[in-house]
Amino acid sequence: MKKLLILLALSAIPAHASRIVTDETGRKVTLPDHPHRIVSLVPNITDDVFSLGAGDDVVAVSDYVQYPAEAKKKPSVGSIMKPSIETILSLHPDLVLGMPKANDQATLDKLAALGIPVFLAEPHGLKGILHTIALLGDALNRQPQATALVAQLQRRIDAVRASVQGKPVVSILMPVWYDPIHTIGKGAFITDIVDAAGGHSITDDIAQEWPIVSMETVISRAPQALLLVKDGKITLDLLRTRPGWSTLPAVKANRAYYVDRRIDFPSPVAIDALEDLAKQFHP
Repeated sequence: MKKLLILLALSAIPAHASRIVTDETGRKVTLPDHPHRIVSLVPNITDDVFSLGAGDDVVAVSDYVQYPAEAKKKPSVGSIMKPSIETILSLHPDLVLGMPKANDQATLDKLAALGIPVFLAEPHGLKGILHTIALLGDALNRQPQATALVAQLQRRIDAVRASVQGKPVVSILMPVWYDPIHTIGKGAFITDIVDAAGGHSITDDIAQEWPIVSMETVISRAPQALLLVKDGKITLDLLRTRPGWSTLPAVKANRAYYVDRRIDFPSPVAIDALEDLAKQFHP
């Protein structure tokens, strides 16, 4: 197996690697002038790459890709956390795109050690989505496309903020999971989306991006509404059966806002979710 990996790695090392680019974790990565065999290991980065017009250069993606629809037609290298190194190498990539924490660090390190350029993104908040796109524009040598996309997305964000300015702010809780209660905290891109849409997450002061909180904390903060994912596993009816939830003003009033899976991805589709949510908060 080790000999096979070495042989695959030698055949996968890109030719004409002549640019040095700094990725979002501060690593210096040597890249070909124009990467044309890209493996994307995280769904939101896949959306970024396609939005930059480089979808034809993607030779494989990870599991759980949703956006854009055409990305789901690409071959998969396996799970996000533990993609198959053998499959990746067999595709002869000249660039692998990943995310720390989302991808297994040992896998990323092994790919880099085998001579595959590995560029890491790490978006935080709405600004982070735009920053990642700009850096990917450098990595893919598509700076004009990245500049245009960032400007377009920023205009849409600004337009939403302007449309909700001065309107009543809705306090919400987004239960990512209910036992234990896993939610959104300070710096999470969904927290920023709620804020930009004219709402206020009751847990936006918690330092972690994705904190776990107690039922007592939720009760004391008394959210006016819940933010739930359409067709997700968490529903108002389910929460009513759990201790403490029926005492919340949001549950008593049967008040919930529903968004689709676009809100799960820190990429251009998150701006679609932002626009949809603003219309719900302020119809």
